[in-house]
Amino acid sequence: MELFPSTIASLERGLDYSSLKQKVIANNIANADVPKYKSKNVSFGNVLSDTAIELNRTDNRHLPLHNSTQKPTIYTRQNLQYHNNGNNVDLDQEMSDMAKNQIYYQTLIERLNGNFSMLTNVLRGGR
Repeated sequence: MELFPSTIASLERGLDYSSLKQKVIANNIANADVPKYKSKNVSFGNVLSDTAIELNRTDNRHLPLHNSTQKPTIYTRQNLQYHNNGNNVDLDQEMSDMAKNQIYYQTLIERLNGNFSMLTNVLRGGR
C-alpha cells in the first residue's frame, strides 16, 4: 500500500515540468543573440491534475477522474519577431519566467518535504 500516492506523484510531475521549463528558459537565454533562433516554451497542460488515484463514484452525477499520463511538451514560439535578425527571444520575459519557475519549483519542494515530514512523524509514532 502506498502512502500519499497521488500527492507525491503529482508533485513529482510538477517537479519534472519545472525542471524541463528551467532548461528551456536557459536555452532561450543562451541563444538570445543567435540570428533566426526561435524561442521555445513548455506546454503545461494538465500535468498536475493527472493523478493515479481512482475515485469511488457513489452517484452517476459525480464527475469521473480521467487518468492519463500526459507529459509536458516543448514547442517553438512562432509568428513573433523582436529583433531585426529574426530572433524572437525577449530577455525580460525569459528572466521573469525563470523567476516564476524558480518560485514554483521551490514551492513544490517545500510541499514534498512537508509530505515526507508527515510520513516520518507517523513512522516515529508521533514523537
